[in-house]
Parts: sequence; structure tokens; C-alpha cells
Amino acid sequence: MSSQRLDRRHLWHPFTQQRDWCAEEPLVIERAEGTDLIDSEGRRLIDGVSSLWCNVHGHRHPGIDTALREQLDRVAHSTMLGLTHPGAAELAARLVDVAPSGLSRVFYSDSGSTATEIALKMAFQYWQQRGGQHVLRTSFVHLRDAYHGDTIGSVSVGGIGLFHATYRPLLFSCHAAEAGDSADLERVLAAHEEEIAAVIVEPLVQGAAGILVHPPGYLREVRELCDRHGVLLICDEVATGFGRTGTMFACEQEGVSPDLLCVAKGLTGGYLPLAATLASEEVYEGFLGAHEDYRTFFHGHTYTGNPLACAAALANLEAFERERTLVRLQPKIRLLGELLAEVAEMPQVAEVRGRGFMAGVDLGDREPTQRLGHRVVLEARERGAVIRPLGDTLVLMPPLAISQADLRRLVAITAESIEAACASLERPAAPERAPVLAELPRAA
Repeated sequence: MSSQRLDRRHLWHPFTQQRDWCAEEPLVIERAEGTDLIDSEGRRLIDGVSSLWCNVHGHRHPGIDTALREQLDRVAHSTMLGLTHPGAAELAARLVDVAPSGLSRVFYSDSGSTATEIALKMAFQYWQQRGGQHVLRTSFVHLRDAYHGDTIGSVSVGGIGLFHATYRPLLFSCHAAEAGDSADLERVLAAHEEEIAAVIVEPLVQGAAGILVHPPGYLREVRELCDRHGVLLICDEVATGFGRTGTMFACEQEGVSPDLLCVAKGLTGGYLPLAATLASEEVYEGFLGAHEDYRTFFHGHTYTGNPLACAAALANLEAFERERTLVRLQPKIRLLGELLAEVAEMPQVAEVRGRGFMAGVDLGDREPTQRLGHRVVLEARERGAVIRPLGDTLVLMPPLAISQADLRRLVAITAESIEAACASLERPAAPERAPVLAELPRAA
């Protein structure tokens, strides 16, 4: 049976309306090379979203491939509950070296959602163990339109109604502040200071909100407000970390060191699931005590610090250094800005937003039934690129290793696809195809 039919019969895709999915012919990726994905028919498509914002140096990178093969000759997995291994320890030291100053401890997990969930639990427990006047610090502040993952804790500090509203009865209560408005954050902190454990932000750019860019200096003001009101700052760099905004971490651009830093996605160069929550020594020391004090951080995952993933992450950081990735990225950032300035002039485009190698092309408020963003995605596939929409905002976030020639081609394909998709809305609609799901045999 073909992959397409097996998919339709058994798979349930993330953030996907399965009825629509089963009505279309799926794109099946069988191989990849460099910054190209290769489908089941042998067609090459530019990976315009870095396989969901995580691929850094391209697919089948020789250094990362070699590191994984060598690690397989040693051990594929060993628990970190009561044990350790060289890769986890070495990677922790390397992360502390490249992270903003003041972060000295590394707690591993396996996704961006778990990294932020861990940061929230750490902040909560830290204040509980401080005791005294701090015991009531059980709430958090997040930004409107925030996205920090899909576990219950991370959804609680999320602010995108489409994704999060359904689960409202399951969530703990938080306070929301207007993104980019430090006066509004100050108002929230002043009103609720005694109960707030931490403020959580996506620094510089809110990715899933549609590539919303904060004004210069805002992150620095957030840090100062947290210090003034005595609350912790959590920076979620799951999307913005590892070069996406032009520096290793977005925090660097405003000289900010958070109390807790969440990383994932690009940590392994897009190879394997691995995440980390970095903490300051002050937060870490808040969990120290005698065994019978039960100040332990009671949290962990089976694959915490997986040796294969750690090997990939170490090779990823080595590639950053050896290939001077961030230095070589700067002219490509400038080129992307120039190319998108032309896209912004298109009559079909409402706005172009971005920072570094994170860009969003907003097609404006459209009728949901038009699914314009999705139409553009399908047009782009026909022209040789994979992009992905957030509603009717098209996200362009290619691997940092993309060539300037392919970067030009990616933006050109996006512009052509916008024109074609908008033109198709003006033509009479074709008869609607019955969902393929209806053709499948029923289960016995």
C-alpha cells in the first residue's frame, strides 16, 4: 500500500484539519540534501521553513552525520536518573559558554513545550522554597498572542485564542500584558507584584503569532521591570535561538540575561528532539538542601539528555564555530531584507515583518473559507519550495546555510505564488472534490 494511503488511513497530523488533509494529495518527503527536500517523485523543493524552524546547517550535514554514527558505536540511550554520560556533561558546558552570562545550570528535556513547562515549574517551586513573604508567588505574566508550546502549563501562558481557547477550563490563571508595551507590563506588575513568580517572553520576535517584532529596547525594559519588582524573567528562545535573529540568542542583541532560558529546535541542528532549560546559579541553589527537605526538582523524562541527541547538538555547535555560520549569515540577512522590501510593495501584501532570518509576509484579513495562505503554499510547491502559513501570514525561515542564489529563488517563488493564489480567487471555483477519506474501507 502506498505511503499516501497508509497516511490517510492511520495518521493524525499536528495543527491539521484531517478532513481537508484527506481531500488533497499529500507531499511525501523521502530524502533531503543540503537545504533541499526531495519528494517521492524525485522533485527537489527548497526547505523554506527549516523543517519547522529547526534545521540550521542543512540536511545530511557531514559533521553531524559523522557524530551520530560514532555515537551509535558507543551507546544510543542511557538514563540520566542516577547516571550521567560524557555527551550530556560536555554539551551542558558548551551551552553555558555560548548562552547569555549568568546562566550556569542545564536541565534537559525533549521539546520546546517541555523546556518552557520546566521553566514555569522551576520558577514556581523556587518561590515556594523561598518561603515567608514569597510563598504566594504562584502566578505568571505572559504577552498577548504569546506561544510557548502545547503542554498544559505552556498553554496556560499562551495567548493565541485559536490554539488555546478550547483548553481554557484546564489552565491555570495568568496575567497578560500587551506585547511591546513596557508601560502595560509595568501596570500589571505593579498591580500583582506579590503573586507573580515570573514573566515569560519570546525575545524580539513572537513566532507563532505571525512573526510579530518587538520595538527596539523592549526586552531590556522587561528585564529592568522584572528586577524592579523582584520577579524572575523566563526567555523562550525555542524559535529565536541558534542564529535565527542574527545572533546566537536574541537576548544578546539587547544585552539581557534571563533567570531561565528555554532552547530547543535548532539545538541539534534539526536532527533529533532535544531541549534544554538553562538556569542561573541563584535559581539552582534554591533547590539545594538535605534529602529529607524534599527540595528536589521532581521532574524528568525518559529520554532526558539522550546521548545521540547530545552528540548531534555538540556537532551542531562545532559547525557554528568551524563554518563561521553567524558571520556568513549577515550578508544573507541583508539580502533577505532587500528581497522582502520588494515583496512588501505587492498589492496583495498587507505587511512584511521580520528580524534576522525570521520573516512573515502578511496577506491581510481574508475570509477563512478562502484559505489564501494554504493556496499560496500549494502554488509554492508546484514551483519548487516548501513554505508554511500561520493563517494568512506566510512564514519564511530557511536554514541558515541556504545559498544566496536559493534565497533569491525562495523569495521569487513566494511572490509568484502569492500572485497565482490571489488570481485563483478571482476565477470561478472548480467543483469541490469529495474527501478521499470517504473512499477508504471501513474498519472491521
